[in-house]
Amino acid sequence: MFPTRVKSLRTYLVGALGIAALTAILVPVRSYVNPTTIGFAFLLVIVFIAIVGGSKPAVLASVVGMLCLNFFFFPPYYTFTIADPQNWIALTAFFITALAVGQLSARARQRAEIAEDRRVRIERLYEELRDAFERASEAEALRRSERFKTALLDAVTHDLRTPLTSIKASSTILIEDRQAPERGVPLSSAEKDALLGVISEESDRLDRFVESIVDLARIEAGDLQLRRNWGPVDEMIEAAVARAEPLLKQRRLTINIENDLPIVRVDAHAVAEVIFTLIDNANKYSPARSGITINAQRAEHEMVKLSVADEGPGIPLQSRERVFEKFFRDNHQAMNGGAEGIGMGLSIAKGIVEAHGGRIWIEDNHDGQGTRVSFTVPVGDEESPRQTESAALPALSEN
Repeated sequence: MFPTRVKSLRTYLVGALGIAALTAILVPVRSYVNPTTIGFAFLLVIVFIAIVGGSKPAVLASVVGMLCLNFFFFPPYYTFTIADPQNWIALTAFFITALAVGQLSARARQRAEIAEDRRVRIERLYEELRDAFERASEAEALRRSERFKTALLDAVTHDLRTPLTSIKASSTILIEDRQAPERGVPLSSAEKDALLGVISEESDRLDRFVESIVDLARIEAGDLQLRRNWGPVDEMIEAAVARAEPLLKQRRLTINIENDLPIVRVDAHAVAEVIFTLIDNANKYSPARSGITINAQRAEHEMVKLSVADEGPGIPLQSRERVFEKFFRDNHQAMNGGAEGIGMGLSIAKGIVEAHGGRIWIEDNHDGQGTRVSFTVPVGDEESPRQTESAALPALSEN
C-alpha cells in the first residue's frame, strides 16, 4: 500500500514539475512566441503526463498550466489579473481543452493497459492449455504405447509359441528317431516327410509373422517406400491369386474385371499384397468349398475399385472399423481349422492403400451374405508411364 501511494505522489510531482519546467523555458522567449504556440506546448505536456501518470495527474497539470499561463504569459504579467476579456475566453478554452485531452489520453492509456493485461492473460492461458494438451498427448501416447505393447505381447505369445512348439516337437521326434531307432518302431518315410512338412510350414508361418511385424513397424514409422509404376490391374490380381493358390484348392474362385479398365500407377507388389491379404482373410473366415469373388471396376474421381467377397458369416457393423486396428481379432474363430491370425494383415493393407491415396472399407455383399472388403487406388497422373516414384507411407492412424 505504502509504495503505491509514494508512486502516486511522485506522479503528481512529476506532472507539476513538468509544467514548471516548460514555464521556465518559455518565459524568457514569451515576447517572440505566439500565445497559441505556448498554449499548444502546455497541452502537449499535459497529454504526456496523462499518458504516463493517468487522469488525476493530468487534471493537476491542467490547473497548474492554466495558472502559469495567466501568471506568466497573459498581461499584466506576474499577476492573476486578466486585462483583456479575450484572454478569459482563451484561458477558459485552454483549461477545458486541457481537461478533455488529458482525460482522453488517460483513458487511451488505461485501455492500452487493459488490452495488454488481456494479452498477457491470453498468453498465460494459451501456455497452460498447451502444457495441458502436451501432458494429455503424452498420456495418450503412453496409453497407446502400453496398449500396443500388450497387443504385441499377446500376438507374439500366441503366434510365435504355436509354430515354435510344432517345430520343436517335430524336430525332436526326428532327432530321437535318428539317434536311437532301436527304442521303438522307426518312423516311416511318409511320417518323416510329414514331420518335415510341419517344420517347413511352421517356419514359413514364422517368417510371415516376422515380415508382418517389420512391415507394420515401417508403416508406423513412415519408412516403408512405395515404388510406383504403370501397370494393369489384372496382372496384380493374377500375382495375388498365384501366391494364394495353396489356399484356393478347394474354393470356387470368381474374378470379374471390367472391360477397358485403365492401367494404374501404383506399387504393383504392394497392391498385390493387399489383394492376397483379403483372399487369405476370405479363406479363413468362410466355410470350406464356398466361393470367393474378386471384382475390379472403375470408381469415381479417377479411381479403380477392387473388392474381395466371401460367403462367410460376415462382420458385425460395430467391428467393421476396428478390424483395421493393429492386432484386433474378431470374436468368431477361423472356419477352416487354421489359426485365427495375428491381426496385422488388414492394418498393413490399410497403410498401403492410404499411402496410394485410396481408402479401404467393409461393405455389405450384394447378396447379403458374407463379407466384402473393398479398396480404391488412383488411376495415376499425366507423368510418363516409364517414370518411377518412391513415396513414404504415412503412419497408420488409430481408429
